[in-house]
Amino acid sequence: MTASLPPMPSPSTRPLPSTPAWYWRLPSLTIGLMLIAILALAWMTRHFDDEKQHEVLINDVLWMEQDLRFRLDRNEEQLAQIGTELLATQTMSPRTEASLEQLLKPDSGLVQILWLDANDKTIAARPFTSDDVLVGEARGAIPSNETNRLARAVGRPIYGPTYPVIGGHWRFNVHVPIFVGSRHTGTVVGVYSLQQLVVRELPWWFSERYRVSVHDPDGNEIAAKSKVTAQASHQQYTIPFDPPGYGLTLKVTAYKAPTRWVPVLLISAMIFLGGVIVWSLWQLRQHTLGRQAAEQALRSEMAFRKAMEDSLLTGLRARDNTGKITYVNPAFCRMVGYSEKELLGAIPPMPYWDPEHLERTQAIHDGILAGSAPREGVEIHFRHKDGHAIDMLIFEAPLIDTTGEQTGWMGSFLDITAQTAAEALARQQEERLHATSRLITMGEMASTLAHELNQPLAAISSYSAGCLNRLDEGRADTEELHDIISKITRQARRAGDIIRRVHDFVRRSEPKRETIDLNAVLSEAIGLIDPDVRKRGVELQTHLADRPLPVNADPVMLEQVAVNLIRNGMDAMRDAPGARRTIRIETLADGDTLIFRVTDWGRGIDEDAARRIFDPFFTTKDEGMGMGLNICRSIAELHGGRLGFEPNPEGGTIFTFSLPLAS
Repeated sequence: MTASLPPMPSPSTRPLPSTPAWYWRLPSLTIGLMLIAILALAWMTRHFDDEKQHEVLINDVLWMEQDLRFRLDRNEEQLAQIGTELLATQTMSPRTEASLEQLLKPDSGLVQILWLDANDKTIAARPFTSDDVLVGEARGAIPSNETNRLARAVGRPIYGPTYPVIGGHWRFNVHVPIFVGSRHTGTVVGVYSLQQLVVRELPWWFSERYRVSVHDPDGNEIAAKSKVTAQASHQQYTIPFDPPGYGLTLKVTAYKAPTRWVPVLLISAMIFLGGVIVWSLWQLRQHTLGRQAAEQALRSEMAFRKAMEDSLLTGLRARDNTGKITYVNPAFCRMVGYSEKELLGAIPPMPYWDPEHLERTQAIHDGILAGSAPREGVEIHFRHKDGHAIDMLIFEAPLIDTTGEQTGWMGSFLDITAQTAAEALARQQEERLHATSRLITMGEMASTLAHELNQPLAAISSYSAGCLNRLDEGRADTEELHDIISKITRQARRAGDIIRRVHDFVRRSEPKRETIDLNAVLSEAIGLIDPDVRKRGVELQTHLADRPLPVNADPVMLEQVAVNLIRNGMDAMRDAPGARRTIRIETLADGDTLIFRVTDWGRGIDEDAARRIFDPFFTTKDEGMGMGLNICRSIAELHGGRLGFEPNPEGGTIFTFSLPLAS
């Protein structure tokens, strides 16, 4: 039998203070605000980068616009300068030829130069081609002569609309009127390739950053620097392409900037760590709430356990392995009269030990610490603080902690002082009852015993009178007197045996157990009841075992059982015919059990009486008390035996009284 840890001093049962909700929300709110700040910082950084990229885009577009304007203006001036010479002479000078070659370089955007007379007739061209090349001029909405007239009218270069040419490219013309004084002498027409002017000649750094495209008034793309289509979400900027105008727009779209992994990873790490912190705080909150609930449950459990221990009538005491007291409950303090403060830390001999039983108490104490505590408990005598004696029943069990180690012993104490007194009183009452029962039995047998005593006494009186007569007559014969006195002695011994048996049977004494022979006890009982047997005309058939049957018992109590069973058998055969008025008494040994059996051939026991036959005050006799068989069964149980009955197959009842064989 093991016991748990001794109760700890009960913590305060005051409930834990409730924690306000904001106390738990504050860390999460703070971390949430930090994450929002990180996200805002990331968004602001991205927005700042976008703004900066947009600003750089605008600056680059303005630079591109200025560069295009510069090249167009420079080409206008050079065409105006070279046009005067081209229209004035039939043959070109080397300088003019060199100027034409310079204008037709790829970086100028010009792919052809034509010069026309005052009537808008083509004089020559570099490189020369037929009018069919001017697909746009020939098939466009605005004829070439209209542009020439407009340029001649305003006196400055005029740009024409774009037009497609063979190969899927687009071109536009600039018409530069040539005046000598105030006279118009002709027009120089510069043919620009959109692909070459706007896209091909852009610097490499611009091409790496942006996609440049030219769109017509309907939004259709007619020229582009790259075949890669930029995503619509990227930075872009659109400006009118003027000159040449006519609804053309120049659209510059920034390529997606390369991802800057360091800030991205840094921000991602911060967001991840922030999320981990929020999750950790949530888990910590759940753990703390669970712990608070567990602590509150523990407080409630400890309070309940303390209240339960305080209300117990059983005393509890815990000791360590050295025997020092580590815990006592209020019930134990009340039992011995000492306070908890006086008992805690006490070592043997304890203040409540009875000085009259000090050695036995110390031996029990040492035996328990050595691990030999009996499971059925041990009775011990203590002394209350006020001096009165206490009878205790102690159950000791090892005290095991949570690691499985034995830290001491836990004892449960029952105050059996009142129970011991009650048991002593019950034993006294039972003894009185047994004695009373025997007296009643003797009372019922009194007339028979008186008759039995009367015979030897009458014989003694008669023999004594004969002796006196012989002496008076002087005819005394010594041998005859010796024979008469011998007969007197035998009759006196017979009367004395009867009186002794009655005295032993009815005397009241403390029960005592001794090793006796069951056959001898039964012989005494038969001798005691023999007069009553003869008076009733009953035959006793005695079949005792051939060898002694030793039992550890009180002989008077066993005689009482035998007498009661034999007399009950005779009572059961009161109305039986003479041939059946027989009682058989036998003893035998069955292993470790000795059996005493009484068989009668009487009227038997009916079913209703069989259920109640051992109940106190139940009897089938008119003059009976109903205690005989109840007392016999209590005597059997007192000696560790058993009393039972069964029907006799030939009619009547068989009572069986079994006892353990003495070791």
